[in-house]
Amino acid sequence: MSETAQQRSRIMRAVKSRDTKPEMAVRRLLHRMGYRYRIHRSDLPGKPDIVFAGRRKVIFVHGCFWHGHDCPRGARTPASNTAYWTAKIARNIERDHETVVQLANAKWATLIVWECGLRDQTALADRLKAFLG
Repeated sequence: MSETAQQRSRIMRAVKSRDTKPEMAVRRLLHRMGYRYRIHRSDLPGKPDIVFAGRRKVIFVHGCFWHGHDCPRGARTPASNTAYWTAKIARNIERDHETVVQLANAKWATLIVWECGLRDQTALADRLKAFLG
């Protein structure tokens, strides 16, 4: 089934940058684990999705496609407008790297949670506990 350009445009406009399903899943898990946090602090580089100011730790929840993860979902290349999407994802990867470096220089620890990593909630909880512990 092929999409028209208008359908694809409508779908892409609906993609949010905050309060996404993966982000909400991580936030709910952290809350169940007893952690309290702030979200989207604009005074920090990259506006981290989840911020633990007292611990100087931040978590970014990345969508595999949008941030160029090496999993099957992130490695997909769109069939149309390939040059645009390849360049866009490359810019996202570069920006993410610069953000992590800026945070490290400011003495903030960073954890990136990938969308595909949400499937195994037990492993994710262990990873979050180790990072925040």
